[in-house]
Amino acid sequence: MSLSPRPNRTSRIIRLLPRLIIAAGLTAYIFVRSRPREILAAGAGADWRPMGVAVMLVLADRTLMAYRWLVLLCTVEPEVRPPLAAIMRIFFVSTFVGTFLPASVGADAVRAYGTARLGVPAEDAVASVLMDRLLGVASVVVMALLGLTLARNLTDSRAVLLALAVAGAVCLATILLIFSSTTAALVSQLVNRLPFHQLRQAAGRVLGSVRKYVAHPVPLFNVLVCSIAVQALRVVQAYYLGRGLGIEAGLESYFAFIPVILLVMLLPVTFNGIGTSQAAFVWLFVPAGVPAPAAFALSVLFVALGIVGNLPGAILFATGARAADKPHVTL
Repeated sequence: MSLSPRPNRTSRIIRLLPRLIIAAGLTAYIFVRSRPREILAAGAGADWRPMGVAVMLVLADRTLMAYRWLVLLCTVEPEVRPPLAAIMRIFFVSTFVGTFLPASVGADAVRAYGTARLGVPAEDAVASVLMDRLLGVASVVVMALLGLTLARNLTDSRAVLLALAVAGAVCLATILLIFSSTTAALVSQLVNRLPFHQLRQAAGRVLGSVRKYVAHPVPLFNVLVCSIAVQALRVVQAYYLGRGLGIEAGLESYFAFIPVILLVMLLPVTFNGIGTSQAAFVWLFVPAGVPAPAAFALSVLFVALGIVGNLPGAILFATGARAADKPHVTL
């Protein structure tokens, strides 16, 4: 199975169109409901000094994100492990590309493909990216559970509880897949029932690579801790953005709400959380006493801050320098 599929451009646009419509529609609806003039006034009167602190914190969380992926390459044999500079370039370019794609699927594909082009076995490259994504989701679940202890009223929301349950189930399934031979055997049986010989082979190889992490529990725990630290940094980033907008909510409110918002932003229904994040910010912060215009402005700045964190990748992408010149890679 190829790691570099080239779908028809028209069909790709058709698939992405619903996400564009949802993102634009949600954003426009929340914008109008939040009083546009007051939103613009909130942005115009912002204090940019706290926002500068938020930008500095983005550099810290991107560094941690890159580090945790490097740790997850522990299953790759040292002699085929790519140089640090090449891996870092792939990571930052993928974050930039992911800005324009739904959720983080596109960024993950870029990372897996780029790493495989550097000579890493394709199944190990896919497994490292998959584990990075799943441990990131696990960290959001941990932070969201902490947030629910601070904002108990959110436990009445079926949407929040459903999102937590689904994300938690995915994390639990991953843990069982790695550390339970019984679960791995069951998944292997399901893989053997997949259609097409190449697909079964590819899925089997990825499953084998994921199972390699059973011998690396310490790196996995290290990555989980780093992932939780990344989420905590994002909470503090939002807090300083709010301070810049004059929002008086305390830090505990951000620790209660931001993890839930991050969970909503993971939904693969728009691009980079645009639309869903605006709805979630207004939905959570307004009942806590934050004016709707300020909550909407905060949501826009929060998404924009993530894009700022992707700018190093944009610079690397613009240079056009290739980390490797290897031909097409298959699983």
